[in-house]
Amino acid sequence: MTISASITAKLESAFSPTHLEVVNESHMHSVPPNSETHFKVVVVSGSFEGRRQVQRHQQVYGVLAEELVAGVHALAIHTYSEAEWMEVQNAPQSPDCKGGGK
Repeated sequence: MTISASITAKLESAFSPTHLEVVNESHMHSVPPNSETHFKVVVVSGSFEGRRQVQRHQQVYGVLAEELVAGVHALAIHTYSEAEWMEVQNAPQSPDCKGGGK
């Protein structure tokens, strides 16, 4: 199973999201081709209702602890309650990599 697939499965299981995006952004960084080291996740779930962003992020980090120890170098987390998602409908774009030979 790829890291991307593992992240997707774990987030689906933990949060039963109404919207989920798992984007491998490794190609935007100075890593070997086909790497799975940099990800952006967008999770929309009713379980985030009434929770602050820091609490939501802690939940996501907890669910993905194994992946973070095993080689995921960067994780951009965007979490929304269903009501918040209805207002924004889009997560922010990730910035271009500024480091390491790019």
